[in-house]
Amino acid sequence: MADTERPQQQAQSKRPTTEMEALMDVEVEITAVLGTAEMPISQILKLGRGAVVELNRTVGEDIEVHANNRLVAKGEVIVVDDRLGVTMTEIIKTA
Repeated sequence: MADTERPQQQAQSKRPTTEMEALMDVEVEITAVLGTAEMPISQILKLGRGAVVELNRTVGEDIEVHANNRLVAKGEVIVVDDRLGVTMTEIIKTA
């Protein structure tokens, strides 16, 4: 085998074997939305340490999980050791 064939052969061996494998390294931003609130800028500027902002969700209501700003699931907040996490309760499939 000539030396000129080796780089091409090595490059081919590093290629994903399926289309799904090609997507596995794509990074996606995941956001867990506890709730939202609308308020005028004047009120936001008055907020200080210890201020409470009331959200549009009730206690026990599922939170939204977004992938790249798109709703993909609903879930519940959980505590794992000393960190927060989300357990998925419903996967949202869009047509």
